[in-house]
Amino acid sequence: MGNKLGVAKIGTLGFQHVLAMYAGAVVVPLIVGPAIGMTQEQLAYLISIDLFTCGLASLFQVWGGKYFGVKLPILMGCAFQAVGPMIAIGNAPGGGIPAIYGAIIAAGIVVMILAQFMHKIIKFFPPVVTGSVVVIIGTSLIGAAMGNIVGQPNTPGFASLTNLLLAGVTLLSIVLMNRFFSGYMKSISVLLSLVIGTAVAWMMGLVDFSVVGKASWFHMVEPFRFGMPTFHLTAILSMVLVGIVSMIESTGVFFALSEVCEKKIDGNDIKRGLRAEGLAQVIGGIFQAFPYTTYSQNVGLVAMTGVKTRKVVVAACLIIMALGLLPKVAAITTIIPNPVLGGAMIPMFGMVMASGVRQLSRVNFQRVENMLIIAISVGLGLGVSIAPNVFAHIPEKFRLIMESGIVTGSLAAILLNLILNGFGDRDQKDMMDVIKEEHVPETVA
Repeated sequence: MGNKLGVAKIGTLGFQHVLAMYAGAVVVPLIVGPAIGMTQEQLAYLISIDLFTCGLASLFQVWGGKYFGVKLPILMGCAFQAVGPMIAIGNAPGGGIPAIYGAIIAAGIVVMILAQFMHKIIKFFPPVVTGSVVVIIGTSLIGAAMGNIVGQPNTPGFASLTNLLLAGVTLLSIVLMNRFFSGYMKSISVLLSLVIGTAVAWMMGLVDFSVVGKASWFHMVEPFRFGMPTFHLTAILSMVLVGIVSMIESTGVFFALSEVCEKKIDGNDIKRGLRAEGLAQVIGGIFQAFPYTTYSQNVGLVAMTGVKTRKVVVAACLIIMALGLLPKVAAITTIIPNPVLGGAMIPMFGMVMASGVRQLSRVNFQRVENMLIIAISVGLGLGVSIAPNVFAHIPEKFRLIMESGIVTGSLAAILLNLILNGFGDRDQKDMMDVIKEEHVPETVA
């Protein structure tokens, strides 16, 4: 079918893929940038470079080569699981923005190495572990959403009814669009809700367009724009854990898309795809954007349209990269008020948590051991996030690791699973089959 498409149709279908992933691509920098203290100018650049790097990383995955790329019509975007760890690293004493990108680069290299041994590593990450890790990450993000809605103490508008109104309008818009719309309109409900919330804020005189006027029309990407990366063990561990969870989820997406495209893939294809994912993270760290992973939204779009050619996704990649070179496009996104963004963040972060719950639904809850793994790991993860000073008096080399709730909870889940389940439990078996079943979309299954 792809060979019969003209340039105009390929471009139009490619733009449709861009719209399907655009909300996820721009919302992540909108959340992370302000949370780590970026100025509005820096945030506009972060959005631009994120779009450009999304397209570049996707090209490696789609077109590939001898050692990289699964060569399926896949788009890549920021791993949403990375939002919490990036904010934590950026705000940690001795961390900051350079530590974020050092961790992303190091984790990308680790992912490329681990890709070769995925079949051996995966037994350490059954659903009881990955589900617990994703729940910890999702719940740790909710505070950031509420912080955007409430605002900063001792500043104008702190905890005001106006903030609650804007957040409520945005959240209600998402709910109503998912209730009354279907298909494509439903898939971009978050993006539309941000437009609606910003429009309401504009009518209330709360939107400042000056940043758009100041932004240039064109710029070139610049490696290490925010400084040379620094490398810290705790930060790297956090991003490696995120990378491993993303590898498992991406493996499922590869299987799902192969079903849609009626193209059988084998272990070597998976390895190339995961190596490309690691390379995408390294590229994200060098250009100081984000760690990138496979976006499942586009699998549904391929299934819905029936257009399976890689040419369409290549067109989408080129469009995204072009948008990343236009600062005014990014600047328009930065005018979204924080309460509006917070209202959209609640369901998005909740979906991360719900994804973890979905993975946990495959766990045998009749076994007390599994319930204990979840209870202790999630409890430790949330507990350390709420009270990081609990480890204030242990030796510094250990404290640097333990003060991250995500790292503490994740390591607890891995170790407890080995202690309580070993490798003999049913959860440990046939993990590739479980992953495949988990990600096959409804339009295929």
